[in-house]
Amino acid sequence: MDSVLLPILAEQEEIGMPCYHRRNHRKSTDFIKLSDEAFIKSFRLSKEAFRYVLEEIENCLTTRKGGLSTEVKLAACLRFFAEGNYQHGAGQDYHIAIAQPTFSKVLTEMLNILERTLCKKWISLNMTEDEQRRAKLHFYQKTSIPGVIMCLDGTHVKIIPPKLNRNLFFNRKGFYSLNVLIVCDDQQRIRFVDPTFQGSNHDSHIWRVSPARTHFEQLHQNGEVNTKILGDAGYPSEPWLVTPFRAAEEGSLESDFNRRHALGRAIVERTIGLLKNRFRCILGARQLHYNPTKCAQIINVCCALHNICLEFGRSQ
Repeated sequence: MDSVLLPILAEQEEIGMPCYHRRNHRKSTDFIKLSDEAFIKSFRLSKEAFRYVLEEIENCLTTRKGGLSTEVKLAACLRFFAEGNYQHGAGQDYHIAIAQPTFSKVLTEMLNILERTLCKKWISLNMTEDEQRRAKLHFYQKTSIPGVIMCLDGTHVKIIPPKLNRNLFFNRKGFYSLNVLIVCDDQQRIRFVDPTFQGSNHDSHIWRVSPARTHFEQLHQNGEVNTKILGDAGYPSEPWLVTPFRAAEEGSLESDFNRRHALGRAIVERTIGLLKNRFRCILGARQLHYNPTKCAQIINVCCALHNICLEFGRSQ
């Protein structure tokens, strides 16, 4: 019997619950029967969103006879994304009850499937005409700047020191990280994410070589000059990227512009905060205990799941 289950089974004995062998325990556990509130607290997704993701990935997994079901594998990964502690939430959770070595294999398998299945479908810079109109109206009301449809910012996600080129991952804030570029719209939906850059890279460099920049540049070249994005002073001012004035004097027109610009751009900071608090494995106080490639997968999947939460009515 796995050592991680002993505290669980001991607790069951104390409160008079029957003890089961691990496999029987898994079969008898039905976490879908949790209350809606408890389910969201444990897995961050609503039950409806969980079922949707399950349907999307079910045909991509092969389940061995007597092995873990796709449902349990998904729940274990969601528990880890939500909890943030290094696999303890999934490894010792009563409703999941998976040994840590098993969970490590499950996570690797599931990340590949979730990233391939969800990310391209749920993270896209392309907007419908209605979405663009709504976004332009939202940002114009905030900033009086016409044509704005999105905002961008960078955020650091802590990782353990990598084995290769670790100095490149050490950032100016004094820890090892990935510097993640995030672009969001007026609904806090993540429209673009790039978690592949080491922490020492500057935001402006990441933007300069980003497919997101190429996307907005091409829109302007195609005549859509009234389609812009907001960024802070760390980014270069471009026809499609609106940034604040540097060293604006208090009370000047430039200072007033910067104030309104900040009101509009605040949504990307809120989006990043919501993402990290929803999936605490990437929260600032934590660090991911994987190689940079796997950490990037985790970030990508969390961003897609964030958008799915919004789609299924979870704004918090």
